[in-house]
Amino acid sequence: MASVFSMIINGDIPGRFVWKDDDVVSFLTINPVTDGHLLVVPRQEVDHWESVDPELFGKINTVAQTVGQAVKKAFDAPRMGLLIAGLEVPHLHVHVFPAWQLETFDLATADKDPDPAALDAVADKIRAKLRELGHTDHVAD
Repeated sequence: MASVFSMIINGDIPGRFVWKDDDVVSFLTINPVTDGHLLVVPRQEVDHWESVDPELFGKINTVAQTVGQAVKKAFDAPRMGLLIAGLEVPHLHVHVFPAWQLETFDLATADKDPDPAALDAVADKIRAKLRELGHTDHVAD
């Protein structure tokens, strides 16, 4: 059975994408710890990060760094968080989020009921920053 992330990638479930390429996508999480909290996900279903092909893992990290730069600028964050938890969905995903304090790294504090309009605005803001940074070819519409 396809993971929930594969269903989002395939368009079976809606997602707020900010990045798409042939190997990796990035979209907002539905349970953000801060505004700008994204997931970077390979299209290929891989459960454990330590078993992913090193070339694909490198691509995931490159995309995480690229979207992280856009998020940092969009939200004027002093730091960016990067986290692999892997317990929620059996499909490799990297959390990328603006961080102002160490508590931001606690996924248990995530908003369980964010405002959909606010999430849409956050996605638009990140897409705009990605375009400003020259990544128009991969910005999801």
